[in-house]
Amino acid sequence: MQIVPAQPYTAADLDWRDPNSRSSVERRDRGTRPALAEPIDVTPYDVVFVGYPLWWETAPRVVRTFLESEDWAGKTIVTFATSGSSTRGADGTQLHDSAPAAHWVPGRRIAASENEARLAKWVKGLNL
Repeated sequence: MQIVPAQPYTAADLDWRDPNSRSSVERRDRGTRPALAEPIDVTPYDVVFVGYPLWWETAPRVVRTFLESEDWAGKTIVTFATSGSSTRGADGTQLHDSAPAAHWVPGRRIAASENEARLAKWVKGLNL
């Protein structure tokens, strides 16, 4: 499954150097919740891995839209994030208030150089 915003992001939307770009505006407004293109049903899952790019050391606001749209009681969330340089925010702790009923497992940053064997070792070490 993929978290897809109802209004897709364009290259201009993602230009973090432009203070008026969509991503910059969303970053400043913590209450922004971009709509999802389609709901994502997590009902059949006990464990959900939530991945996202780090934008200013946090997840894009559409990730919060997703988290806040589901019932997380009895479910486990593991986050992972990608970033060229940021490390803060990859553990997902800044998202916990968007799904307080979930059991949160500390996430991690996935580097561009990460390989499948290291990822498999990380997942196995989670003991899920």
